Amino acid sequence: MLSVDAINVGYGDTQVLFDLSLDVAEGEVVAVVGSNGAGKTTMLKTLAGLLQPKSGTITFEGQDLTRSKAYDVVDHGLVYVPEGRRLFPRMSVRKNLELGAYSPHARAHRDEQLAFVYDLFPVLKEREGQLAGTLSGGQQQMCAIARGLMSRPRLLMLDEVSLGLAPVIVKRVYEAIAEVKNLGMTLLLVEQNVRLALSVADRGYVIQSGSVVLTGTGQELMANNNVRKAYLGL
Repeated sequence: MLSVDAINVGYGDTQVLFDLSLDVAEGEVVAVVGSNGAGKTTMLKTLAGLLQPKSGTITFEGQDLTRSKAYDVVDHGLVYVPEGRRLFPRMSVRKNLELGAYSPHARAHRDEQLAFVYDLFPVLKEREGQLAGTLSGGQQQMCAIARGLMSRPRLLMLDEVSLGLAPVIVKRVYEAIAEVKNLGMTLLLVEQNVRLALSVADRGYVIQSGSVVLTGTGQELMANNNVRKAYLGL
């Protein structure tokens, strides 16, 4: 479904990703894990069309998206939920969600998707008229994920969804991710919480200094001694 082949990406003269390659098959949950500063968010921003690779290719469902703009990437069904929520704080929860259904394809199914995300996160229905900036951190994260789902993604990319959240809220967010997975949606999940990410992943990639250094199933990586020592404290 998604094929990333040897992309090199940087900011100005500073290179961050070095010949990074990965693949995501339809219906899979793929986790990309690594320490802070490894290049995980840069990779997602590149896939989302917010950064342009210096070289390499990005192919999604047979279409070359290497040089595509962000709005074209969304139109193809590749949707990015950024780190830090990035909601419109002075707009209501409902307006934030409706903006997720901005593309013509998603707009035609807006009410259907709204019912779906309200069922997934009932607290958003309860607070649909509340300003998004007044929600708790966990509720804002739910709203950010729900806004991504409003776009009717073919592949949803989630960046650090557990960051800064209380354990009970992280548990609820990951329960929702598991529900979305069970519906057959394809997910690319970036996390510093390695144990959490690999526990829900079919496959995973470990990134170090902008390059893939390990790959395998979620269980294989959890059992890998290097991963256990470096990321799990075992």
